[in-house]
Amino acid sequence: MKNPKLKAFVFDAYGTLFDVHSVIEKCNELFPGKGENISGIWRQKQLEYSFLRQLMGRYSTFLEITRDALRYACKEAGAKLTEDTENQLIRAYLELQHYDETEEVLKKLQSYKTAIFSNGSFDMLSPLVDQSPFCPLLDEVLSVDDVKQFKPTPMAYHHVLDRLGVRREEVLFMSSNTWDIAGAASFGFHTAWINRQGKEMDELGVKPDYEYSDLRGLMEHV
Repeated sequence: MKNPKLKAFVFDAYGTLFDVHSVIEKCNELFPGKGENISGIWRQKQLEYSFLRQLMGRYSTFLEITRDALRYACKEAGAKLTEDTENQLIRAYLELQHYDETEEVLKKLQSYKTAIFSNGSFDMLSPLVDQSPFCPLLDEVLSVDDVKQFKPTPMAYHHVLDRLGVRREEVLFMSSNTWDIAGAASFGFHTAWINRQGKEMDELGVKPDYEYSDLRGLMEHV
């Protein structure tokens, strides 16, 4: 049902607009048969390290965290990482595949403010978004790097209000990550969980306002 108060559609990047596991192909090319394992550990540690650094007060850019997570993942998977293979895999992360429906949906949202809001730092986000066909359809690409506070902290989400000039109740925030949905909902955004893999919502005391299997579900708000 269309919400007349909505002024901005704000999207998480990784897992929501871009498939983080599209790196499996490059992982398998460099380390045959180990791609899925490396990709899974890599993503798990990437998130874990961002949360831990937030808690420890030891902020580091998402690119540095992504490198650290990759190094751990390769050690865990028994894959010998060299400087060259590390750089190839980092480049693959800057060229993630986007989900098929993304451009189509963003085209239909042009009467609203549209933005990406990510834990990714601009040294990761800029090349990733710039190579996508939907880059011109976005009004803003926002990073927590501006405030040095990772999502799901309230200060991170407040950055959206400051940059877009909207109120909490005027934002619909989309993410495939349950922790991100919980953080945004707790902050006061309307939320839509893009549950691409048919998972269960975490038990964190908050629920998404909407749940869709992909971004096309957002069309009920237009």
